[in-house]
Amino acid sequence: MTWTWRFEKADGTETSPAVEPEEFTTQGDAESWIGEVWKELLDGGADRVTLFEDDTQIYVMSLSAAADA
Repeated sequence: MTWTWRFEKADGTETSPAVEPEEFTTQGDAESWIGEVWKELLDGGADRVTLFEDDTQIYVMSLSAAADA
């Protein structure tokens, strides 16, 4: 199992991340990483991220909502 993130603009188009991710072996590791770098990703032009387990989409999360919290 491999956990990966896709980085998107507000309109859903894919964008390159400001911080290059790795492939994660657990969902927890992937989520911990996003928790550490979400602000840099948002500042770099990503508005939301999508988490995948292999080819299966798990969820989509807005980075701008995290900034409002």
